Amino acid sequence: MDTSESSGTEPKTTGTGPGTTDAGPPPAPAPPGRGWRRWAMDTRPLRIPAFRRLWSSTIVTAVGSQLTAVAVPKQIYDITHSSAWVGYASLAGLVPMVVFALWGGAVADTVDRRKLLLVTNTGIALTSVLFWAQAVSGLDSVVVLMLLLALQQAFFGLNSPARNASIARLVPAGELPAANALGSTVMQTGLVAGPLLAGVLIPVIGLPELYLIDALALCVTVWAVFRLPALPPLGERAARRAGVREIAAGFRYISGHKVLLLSFLADIVAMVLGMPRALFPQLAAETYAPWGAGLALGVLFAGIPVGAVLGGLFSGVFSRARRHGWMVIGAVVGWGAAVAGAGLSGNLWVAFAFLAAAGLADMISMVFRGAILLSAATDDMRGRMQGVFTVVVAGGPRLADVLHGTAGSAFGPRAAVAGGGALVVVVMLALAAAVPALRRYRI
Repeated sequence: MDTSESSGTEPKTTGTGPGTTDAGPPPAPAPPGRGWRRWAMDTRPLRIPAFRRLWSSTIVTAVGSQLTAVAVPKQIYDITHSSAWVGYASLAGLVPMVVFALWGGAVADTVDRRKLLLVTNTGIALTSVLFWAQAVSGLDSVVVLMLLLALQQAFFGLNSPARNASIARLVPAGELPAANALGSTVMQTGLVAGPLLAGVLIPVIGLPELYLIDALALCVTVWAVFRLPALPPLGERAARRAGVREIAAGFRYISGHKVLLLSFLADIVAMVLGMPRALFPQLAAETYAPWGAGLALGVLFAGIPVGAVLGGLFSGVFSRARRHGWMVIGAVVGWGAAVAGAGLSGNLWVAFAFLAAAGLADMISMVFRGAILLSAATDDMRGRMQGVFTVVVAGGPRLADVLHGTAGSAFGPRAAVAGGGALVVVVMLALAAAVPALRRYRI
């Protein structure tokens, strides 16, 4: 296997996956299927019982979590009749999520990850019960809602790094892209189905029951995690404590390993420069008004998730690729080109097609960036890498909202979308040319 370019400190692909020092020899790889099986969803990781349990639980919780994600802003708006308060609530959730994701990554590298997942999933479930209790009681307190949201996102920040880092201990290195595609497909499907289901259920059963459904769904996750094998730290890491020094060590590790650094930069470039969602309302009201502003807005928001889901359903086309670096570069460039195409289009459905193509490219990028983080980092750093990954994924689109909203006001929405997409292509190609480590990375 090739290694990433470095001066001698770059992590090698050998010796870091679960099929080597982490978990013994991997199972013999299944031969590729024939006909449609070669390009349909790659389900090889589901042969592993532990991963299958973890993945199956996300099918329920991916939809359930979106019920709460819709219910909280809806309840805040019902109380305040102010979109500004909805925005403040989002910020109240972002700050603890960022802080606890960074700390949670360090914790995940020093404790049994299964136990950490049990504690944090239970905490998230109890928070959903508290959401239900305040809604049933008719408390109507925005302060209470924001405090509960902050608590929920803190638990999520602790949970996400441990969950993602655990995958490399459950799945052979060669199947990490397939495992990431399976997980991402479920989450993207939840992003589409969850809000639609919430919209149908709110008039029928009301907001409190949405919280309760989410809490019950999280019980499935707690049971699935309980059935996982123990995932204790390897070697001497159990003696360490998770503190500021360990968090700082994670950032030093990233800065010293070019492949990891570039995998984060690729996502930042794609999301900050190229995520156009803040401009969708203006595009719907101005550019695509003949189709109806409501329909146009829904179509625009659906485009990227639809493309991502399609990418997951046909992940067999790309999941066996070994040149992970080139896959990331090509996917980010494809994302930028597709976003630029959407900005240049004056036809709603052509723009939808471009956004769907962007979603497909984003799914491919997500799959291989995730695989690089799990395979290129040593197990004692995977939690911290996933903590930073959580922050980048959550923070990048929010920065993009500010950047694109400002650019849209200055230059018009179509020019801002097209310009952002073009910048993604230029910057990503420049990074790939300047630092060959990502181009050379393979597994």
